[in-house]
Amino acid sequence: MKTILLRMLILGLIWTGCTKEKDVINTTGDQQITEDQPISANLKAGNTSGVIMQAFYWNVPMGGTWWGTIQGKVSSWAGIGITAIWLPPSCKCASGPYSCGYDPFDYYDFGDYNQMGTTETRYGSKSELLSCISAAHSAGLKVYADIVMNHRAGGTSQYNPNTGTYTNTNFNPLASGMFLSGYNDFHPSTYETSDAGTFSNYPDICHKNPWVAANLWGNSNSVAKYYKGTMGYDGWRFDWVNGYSPAYVKSFVSSASGFAVTEYWGSVSQIQSCINSSGVSSFDFPCMYALQAAFTTNNNLALLSSTAMLCKSNPSKAVTFVTNHDANYVTTNKLLAYAFILTHEGTPCIFYTDYESELNKSALNTLIWINKALVSGTTTVLYADNDEYIAKMSGSPGLVVYINTSGSNLSRSVTTNWTSKTIHDFANNWGTNYSTNSSGVATIYAPAKSYTVWSTQ
Repeated sequence: MKTILLRMLILGLIWTGCTKEKDVINTTGDQQITEDQPISANLKAGNTSGVIMQAFYWNVPMGGTWWGTIQGKVSSWAGIGITAIWLPPSCKCASGPYSCGYDPFDYYDFGDYNQMGTTETRYGSKSELLSCISAAHSAGLKVYADIVMNHRAGGTSQYNPNTGTYTNTNFNPLASGMFLSGYNDFHPSTYETSDAGTFSNYPDICHKNPWVAANLWGNSNSVAKYYKGTMGYDGWRFDWVNGYSPAYVKSFVSSASGFAVTEYWGSVSQIQSCINSSGVSSFDFPCMYALQAAFTTNNNLALLSSTAMLCKSNPSKAVTFVTNHDANYVTTNKLLAYAFILTHEGTPCIFYTDYESELNKSALNTLIWINKALVSGTTTVLYADNDEYIAKMSGSPGLVVYINTSGSNLSRSVTTNWTSKTIHDFANNWGTNYSTNSSGVATIYAPAKSYTVWSTQ
C-alpha cells in the first residue's frame, strides 16, 4: 500500500454529510494501484494557479554548482506539472562563497566580479544563472527571483552624522558600479528615522530616500527592471516584508510586473493587511502552522477545519506550503500535509528536499497531477475528528479527499458532488471503485496512515 499525503484546505465548516459512524474495515490486497496517473489534462480544467517548486534549501552545496544542478532538473519538473521555480537570492553577498543569499552586498554582481572573497556566488556564475533561467523558460517554467530589500550587508565603516557614530553603511565602491550607497540610505536617515523593523544588525534600508527608490525600482536600470529585462526573471518572492512597508513591494512590482509573493509572518488578518498594501500574494503561514498542529504537534485533524487560514479567506492570494528553507515544523505525516495543500485552494509550493530526497516522489507526482486535473471550486468539510478529515471541492469534476492518520483502514458514507456515478481513488491508494446513488451518497475508504482522493472516472 502506497503511503501518500492529502492536502485539504477549507472555506466552510460543515459537519453534516457523513452518514456513517467510524467503521474499521479489513481489506485484503485490493487497496493498491501500482501505476501512477499520467501527467495529462484529460479531465476538465482544474487548478489554474499552478504549482511552485522552491528550488533550493538552506546550505545547498558550496562551490558554484547549484545553477547547473537546477538546470538539470527543470525539464523533469515541468513534465510532472510544476509551473514555476523560486530561485534563491542570486547576487553577491557579504559572506561571499558561504552565503545563502540573505546578506546582499552588490545587487548587480551575479558571480562575475571578484569581491567579498570570491568571483562566483555560492550558487555559480552569472553565465550559469542565465543558462539555468533560459533552460527553465524552454521547459515552460516561470522563474521567480528572491528579493531581499529590507537590508544590506558588507558595507565598510564611515562616520554617520545621523547617529554620531561610525556605521558599516559605505557601499562605495562596488565592482558593478551600480546602486552605490551611504549612511543616509539607511535608517536613521534624514528622510525617515525608522520603519517596521530591522533584521539582525544589518544596515536597514530607507525606502523613503528617493535615491534608494530609484535604484530598487524607479530608474531604467533599477534592480526590478534589470532582473526582469536583463536576467529574465518572471516574478518575485520578497524576503521578510515584516521589516518594511508592503507598499514598497507594490511599487517594485508595478515597475517590472510579474507574479509576486511576500514572506510576511503573522495572523490571517495581519497577512491580509500586507496583501491590501502590496497588492500581491502572500505565503500562508497560518495554514503551515495548522498543518504542524494537525499532523505533528497535537495529532488532531479537526484543526484543519477549525483554524483560520489565508487559503480559506482569500484563496487567490494564498501560497500554501508545508516546509521551506527556514520553517520545517511539520516533521511527521508530511506527505499527508502535502495531500492537504495539493487538494485545496491556493497556489501550493513544494520544497526541494521534500520532493527530491525526503518523501515519496511518485506520490507527490500524483498529487501534483490531482492538483492540476481535479482541484477547482470551493471546499466543504464533510467530517473531521482527531484522525479523520473528509472534504469535497465543488468544481468540475471536483473531488472528495479522505485523510486518515489512524492505524486502521477506515470508511465513511458521504454525500458527493456526483449522482449515479462510478468514483475512483486518483491517489492510487485504494484499488476498488465504487458508485454513488441517486442522491450522490457513496461509501469511501482511506487506508491507515494515508489518504484517498475520489472523483469520477
